Amino acid sequence: MIDQLDAIDRHSDRAPYRQIADSLRAAIASGDAAPGSKLPSESVLMERLGVARMTVRQAIQELRAEGLVVAEHGRGVFVRTAPPVRRLASDRFSRRKREAGKAAFIAEAETSGYEASVDQIEVSRISEAPSFVVERLRMSTRDLVIRRSRRYLADARPVELAVSYIPVSVGAGTAIEAVDSGPGGIYARLEETGHVLGEFVEEVGARMPTVDERRRLELPPGTPVITLVRTAFDLSGLPVEVCDTVKAAPAYVLEYRFPAK
Repeated sequence: MIDQLDAIDRHSDRAPYRQIADSLRAAIASGDAAPGSKLPSESVLMERLGVARMTVRQAIQELRAEGLVVAEHGRGVFVRTAPPVRRLASDRFSRRKREAGKAAFIAEAETSGYEASVDQIEVSRISEAPSFVVERLRMSTRDLVIRRSRRYLADARPVELAVSYIPVSVGAGTAIEAVDSGPGGIYARLEETGHVLGEFVEEVGARMPTVDERRRLELPPGTPVITLVRTAFDLSGLPVEVCDTVKAAPAYVLEYRFPAK
């Protein structure tokens, strides 16, 4: 419960709605507004702070865009309860997890306390891969690749879109071309073909989502996404997969651990 909010400073250069958002954000961070708790209604905030309804709505929208609160029609605005999926890059592709039949996302989601699922799976062969894929796979523009597109969900909430590209010369005739690639995911299937994985290279960025990405990830307006392009290499140094992922930024914490040498 929020017992106190900072008064609006009418002499400040900071817009009143941003001051309200700052105050509510601080209450969430301190625990005064606990996960799952309901924020004061628009009418209550208007009366307590002496502002117009639109000012309150702008403040709430800012918090929604940051993923801190969710609005439920007819019920109000609530502090988000779900903790982010913690993506531990230094451990997520460990062989022991593949051998245990756990694909990376499933293992991460379960560790974070979520039920993981995958939908919108599409598998096809294409002859004209995007240029960034052609470059990373060291292939010609006309070489066939297997394209695997899917959406990842945590507790039925969309959090990530991913598209993998695997050379047909590597994955043809394997479960990589099936909708269900089997226990351990496509990396387990790659190793079964003799392409034992030796290294991953990841490039991380951030941007605003496209219209389609916003729709598929069910993002509120103003919510950014994390982009991550990963290239997987086998022990011989051959690139065997490029994965292009788009993650809902509020849903993830990316954690990296590496030696200081």
